[in-house]
Amino acid sequence: MIIRFVVGPAMLIALAALPARAQDTTSLKKDMIGQWELSTTERSKTCVVTLKSDAAGQGSKLELEPGCAKALPFTREITAWSVRGLDIVRLQDATGESVIDLTEVETGIFEGLRQGEGVYILQNLAAARSMAKSMDQMIGDWAMVRRNGQPICGLTLTNNDAGQDNFQVFVKPKCDPSIAQFNPSQWRLERGQIILMSNGGEAWQFEADDNAQWRRVPDTADPLIMLRQ
Repeated sequence: MIIRFVVGPAMLIALAALPARAQDTTSLKKDMIGQWELSTTERSKTCVVTLKSDAAGQGSKLELEPGCAKALPFTREITAWSVRGLDIVRLQDATGESVIDLTEVETGIFEGLRQGEGVYILQNLAAARSMAKSMDQMIGDWAMVRRNGQPICGLTLTNNDAGQDNFQVFVKPKCDPSIAQFNPSQWRLERGQIILMSNGGEAWQFEADDNAQWRRVPDTADPLIMLRQ
């Protein structure tokens, strides 16, 4: 049995922390008002969810676009939403039970697992569509060059699903041996970087520079550059 009548230093610290936690929860709920995209990790199936501040049963109101039930069948059960703790958004049924709980993993990006189905992503609709546009701009033929501008390899980035949010890469013949040995087979766009990955698990990162080209990082004296063709 824990006696709570004596307020010692530890209790004062705990009590002092409560308003901050409550404020954080309130801030999260306020930040969630608006349009969001609920999707599979590779965005092959998406659903637009509009979260509202009006009360609805044991949570707050939301609206699902008409295509949600077809794209993501489990959304048929969702009637409201709520915030749990400091970083969890719950999409719930009419009884308040969780249909899916999504935890914030990055600012404005939430992930949730449904057993037997997989991971789903909830992110701001405008950001999701901006990312999709950026991905589309990456698809196509690229050349790898050194500082002197001499092409040493050609490759094609595709939107063919390779699993785990990755897409297929096809390397063209007659590549420089260093790149042919790396032999990238998959790619993705992550936090503003192009990530190329080999079947062996090796990964190369490229960042856009001020000259609208992508340089491998960390940089070297003889940088490897990707140019859109």
